[in-house]
Amino acid sequence: MRYISTRGKVAPMGFIDAVLMGMADDGGLLVPEQIPSLSAEDLRRWAGLSYRDLAVEIFWLYANQEISRKDLTELVDDSYRRFRDEQVTPLGRLDENRYVAELFHGPTFAFKDIALQFLGNLYAYVAHRTNSVINILGATSGDTGASAVEGVRGKPGIRICILYPHQKVSRVQELQMTTVNDSHVLNLAVQGTFDDCQRIIKEIFAEVEFKRRYHLRAVNSINMARILAQTVYYFYAYFRLVEAEPGKKVSFSVPTGNFGNLFAGYLAKKMGLPIHRFILATNENNILERYVREGVYQPSEFHRTYSPSMDIQIASNFERYLYYLYGENPETVDSIMAEFRAHGRIVSSPSTVQQVQTDFSAYSVGNEECLETIAAYHQHYGYVVDPHTACAAAAAEKLGSEREATVILATAHPAKFNEALALRGILQGYPKEIEQLFDLPETKTVVECRTEVIQDRLVHFLA
Repeated sequence: MRYISTRGKVAPMGFIDAVLMGMADDGGLLVPEQIPSLSAEDLRRWAGLSYRDLAVEIFWLYANQEISRKDLTELVDDSYRRFRDEQVTPLGRLDENRYVAELFHGPTFAFKDIALQFLGNLYAYVAHRTNSVINILGATSGDTGASAVEGVRGKPGIRICILYPHQKVSRVQELQMTTVNDSHVLNLAVQGTFDDCQRIIKEIFAEVEFKRRYHLRAVNSINMARILAQTVYYFYAYFRLVEAEPGKKVSFSVPTGNFGNLFAGYLAKKMGLPIHRFILATNENNILERYVREGVYQPSEFHRTYSPSMDIQIASNFERYLYYLYGENPETVDSIMAEFRAHGRIVSSPSTVQQVQTDFSAYSVGNEECLETIAAYHQHYGYVVDPHTACAAAAAEKLGSEREATVILATAHPAKFNEALALRGILQGYPKEIEQLFDLPETKTVVECRTEVIQDRLVHFLA
């Protein structure tokens, strides 16, 4: 198993080198040279596995035996030991055709914990084994930052810097970052949007000499290890559902902004998991929905919404999907991305759009519809969803079918977004882990939205 760039200009590499490189040095994203193909017997063998054992099996296919099975098992066990549910991502049933996969039982109450607890442990393992320096640089639209910090804080030899858009995340999301009192952690509130933060990250990583000099590593879903970790809950939810409902077609409704969550499901399907279809749910920042509908990928006006983790105009993982959409041809992807950089849009042919619409259905959820869905689920099911999950639920209601079971991915604990829930009269307390954040001292550093300013901060932080 080797890893190659979507743009084809870096030499193939092994698993650990791919994790350390993060974003490919040619500006592309790393993908497996070949996707493992699972047989029907493989799926039958995996169907009864626990979440942890399933994670070991999936990573074993991709880790190229660069990590022993014993060490891999310990990494997985350590990563999910602090989750509040033994199943890690339990599947619940709402009605005959609606299920919810709860992905928020990790330490920061968000689905990002599933990948970032593992990635943090993996970085620590690699640093110890190879005597590597690990300086992590990442951007967050809300949840990634806290999850990444929680995944690596206290681990010897690892420092982390997170950028987040100033005043554009929820209060709890911000507190989970700014109350961390650790000299190895730097949080920077950037005076811009998440897309600005993400652009700055990519510009810094694109300066390969700077990246190597300061040993910068990626924690965003540009890192392939995060995608691999997220494929696991698609397998686990599918197996639990067909265990209860044999023969049922299984689809997934996925709230997405950066396309990493959805690409993980797409990868699971390409491996052989018989997912019927994907429903792509966005909020009003709907570049992905417009691409599925029209074949035009072009940022538009930025909207602040009740689901800030999806307030994204440029989805970094979209390039991985383009790689497979265009026949795994890196020259084509390189040309498409050059066109996007030059003109700010990608336009696909009608035949290509037809394939996209085979891969995904898509729906954009407005702000009011999001709140109405939260209220409706509370009233009809007695179940409280956060605004991101509400987008997936609304899309499932709009595009779901009675001929299939639709799994709604619940990506965050609703208490992280109490401000939005209160607008529909849903008042609830905080879990104790969140409640105590409000009493902790807070350190907030607001910075200009300029790459050179962030680089200067990094240099001083890493000195």
